[in-house]
Amino acid sequence: MTEAAPSPTRAHEPADEFLWLEDIHGEDAMNWVREHNASTDAALVNPAYSALEARVLEVLDSADRIPMVSKRGDWYYNFWRDEANPRGLWRRTSWESYLSDAPEWDVLLDVDALSSAEDAQWLWAGAAFLRPAPGEEYRHAMVALSPDGGDAVAYREFDLATRTFVAGGFELPAAKTRLSWVDADTLYVGTDTGADSMTASSYPAAARVLRRGESLAQLAAKEPLFAVPLDHLSGGVSHSSTPGFERDLAYDALDFYNSRSYLRVDEDWVHIDVPDDMSVSLHHEWLLLRPRTDWNVSGTVYGAGTLLAIELDAFMAGSRSLITIYAPSAAQSLQSWSWTRDFLLLNLLSDVSSKILVLDPAADWAASELDACPPLHSVDAFAVDDEDPDAGNDYWLVASGFLTPTTVLRGTLTPRGTPGAAAALVREAPSFFTAENYCVEQHFATSADGTRVPYFQVGPKDLKLDGANPTLLSGYGGFEVSLTPTYSGSVGRTWLERGGVYVVANIRGGGEYGPSWHTAALQENRHRAYEDFAAVARDLSARGVADPTHLGCTGGSNGGLLVGNMLTQYPELFGAISCGVPLLDMRRYTKLSAGASWMAEYGDPDVPEQWDFIKNFSPYHLLRAGVKYPATFIWTATSDDRVGPVQARKMAAQMESMGIPVWFHEALEGGHAGAGNNEQAARLHAASHEFLWRALNGQL
Repeated sequence: MTEAAPSPTRAHEPADEFLWLEDIHGEDAMNWVREHNASTDAALVNPAYSALEARVLEVLDSADRIPMVSKRGDWYYNFWRDEANPRGLWRRTSWESYLSDAPEWDVLLDVDALSSAEDAQWLWAGAAFLRPAPGEEYRHAMVALSPDGGDAVAYREFDLATRTFVAGGFELPAAKTRLSWVDADTLYVGTDTGADSMTASSYPAAARVLRRGESLAQLAAKEPLFAVPLDHLSGGVSHSSTPGFERDLAYDALDFYNSRSYLRVDEDWVHIDVPDDMSVSLHHEWLLLRPRTDWNVSGTVYGAGTLLAIELDAFMAGSRSLITIYAPSAAQSLQSWSWTRDFLLLNLLSDVSSKILVLDPAADWAASELDACPPLHSVDAFAVDDEDPDAGNDYWLVASGFLTPTTVLRGTLTPRGTPGAAAALVREAPSFFTAENYCVEQHFATSADGTRVPYFQVGPKDLKLDGANPTLLSGYGGFEVSLTPTYSGSVGRTWLERGGVYVVANIRGGGEYGPSWHTAALQENRHRAYEDFAAVARDLSARGVADPTHLGCTGGSNGGLLVGNMLTQYPELFGAISCGVPLLDMRRYTKLSAGASWMAEYGDPDVPEQWDFIKNFSPYHLLRAGVKYPATFIWTATSDDRVGPVQARKMAAQMESMGIPVWFHEALEGGHAGAGNNEQAARLHAASHEFLWRALNGQL
C-alpha cells in the first residue's frame, strides 16, 4: 500500500504518473529500485573507485579516532564501530583508563553479536539512563535499537551490572517512541498504541504512565497523562529527577518552531506563560528563555536570539523581572548553552567562528570569555557532569577546523567563574591528509537583495584563479541549522587531495546569525536561501575559483531540496549536482513519512495561497523540457522514515521520462543518514564525490 491516499489533483495540474513509486516496499517499486541501483553500480564501480572507497573506509574505521564519551557516575560511556564491529560496541571505561594510550573497555553490548543471535539487523540508537539513588551507581538503562536505521526504534531495559537485558523488564516494539524514567518501576511513554496515538507528523500525540510488568495493550487502555491534538507535531512528558528539583514537564509541539510547556503542579498542568515561539529551558531553580522573534513584556522589548533568565518559582508566581544574560549583535549569535554545577557556558558564533562565554549567576551573571577559539574554527564547550561533587565545574572543549583534526580537552571553571588553568588535552584525532598544503579562507557573496552571505573556501595554497578548479559547494539553509568548520578526513581524501576546492555556504534559513537569519527564508521567503546559494556560486566564478562547468554542489535532506532547486532554477551555474535523501515533491511532501512536521518551515501545499508560493520551489514541478540540466546523482534510503525515499524515486523517474540523464541509488537500510555502518557510509560518501569528480572533469 502507499503511505497515504493520493490527494485530489487540481483541475489545472497534470496527473502524477509516478505515484506508484510511493509504495515504498511494493514489488514494482522495489524492482525499479534494484534495476537503478544495478545501473548506477555498473557506471560507478571500477578499480580506481574501489580504492577510493577503501581509503574512506580506512578513515571511518581508524582505531586512532577519538572515542567520544559521556560521563555517568564513575564511568565514561562510548559507542564504537570499526571493521571488526560494523554494528558496534556499547562500552565504558574509567577516567584513568580513558587517559591512557590503550583504554581498557568494559563491553556492555555487542550489537553485531545481538543481531546474529536474534537473526536481526539491529542498529544502535542510544540509551536513556535511570538516575540512581544518592550514593549508588547507575544500574539500569532503556536501550534503543533501530531495526533498519530509521527513526522508529525498539526499547529494552538493560542491566549495566550484569550486562544483559532485564528478563521481564520494560520492552517496547519499534515506533517513534518518546520515554522518560520516573523511578525504577515507572516510565512516561509516548508511542504507537493504535488509532489516534500518533500525530499526522508520525510522532506521539500522548504520554501515558507505564509501570513495571504492564503490557503495551495495558498502556493503550490507560487515560493519557497528557495529550495534544493530532494535527500538532507531537506531545509528551518528561520527568526531572534532579535531587531537590524533581518535577514533571509536558510539552505540546504545535509545529517545528512553536510549542507550549506545562509544569505539573498538584496534579494539574500549568502553562509556562510565554509566546509559543519561545525556547524554554529549565535547570535547577532557573528558567531560561530565548525568543525567536522580538518579545514585548510590559513595554520592554527583548530581541530575537536574546537569552533571558528568571527564577522559575518567581515566574510562575507572576514576576516578569527578566534578566538579559546575553544579547546578540548583528554578527554574533547564540548556538547552545550548558550548565556546570555553578556556571553557564554559552557557545556563540561570530561571523561563523566560535566564541565561548562563561556566566556566573551568583555574581549577577558576570561574563568572561574562554580563550579557546582560534579564528575560522568550531569549538563547543559543555559540562562533563554538573552533579559530580568533585568535578561539577569541569567542562569539555571539542575543537575542529577544516584542516584541524578534532581535539578534546578538559578544563575546570574556578569559583569566580573564570577559567582555571588552561584546558588540558585529552584526545587528538589523527590527520588523514596533508593539511599544510591547503588553506582556509572566508569570503562574502552579495545576494539578490543585497544581503552579505558568508562562505568558507578550502583549497590549495597555490590555487590558480583560472576558473578550472573542480569545486564542490555544499549547503543546507534550513531549520536554523548552522554549518561550521569541521574536519573531515574523508573530504580531504576524496576531494582536496585530488586537487579540488571545497566550499561551505552559510545561507539564510540556517542559524549562523541567529533566529532572524532563519526566519528570513521561511515559507514565502524560501527563495532567499536559493538566491544566497546562487550568489555564492556566482562569486566563486567571478573570483576565478570555478566556472560553471567546474562547479558542483551537494546537499542532503533540506539540503537536497536546496540543490534540487539549483538543478531546476539555476542549471546554468553548475556542472554537476549530488542530491541526497531529499524533499523534492513539495505538492505531496506533507503526505509522505514525517513531512507534515515541516509545514512551519515550508508551508502547507493544501492551502491554495500557500501552494502559490510553494510551487515555486518544488523541483518535481519545475522540471522543463528543452533545458540543459547539469549531471545529477540522486540518492536515498528505503528505510528513511523521516523524509522517505519516494520523492527521490519520483524525481529520478520524472527526469528519465523527459530524457534527462540521472544517476540514482537507494540504500536498503541506514535511515535518513543513508548508512547503518561504516562500510555503507564510506560507499555513500565515495559514490557522491566520485560522481561529482567525474562530471566536473569531463569523465562521465
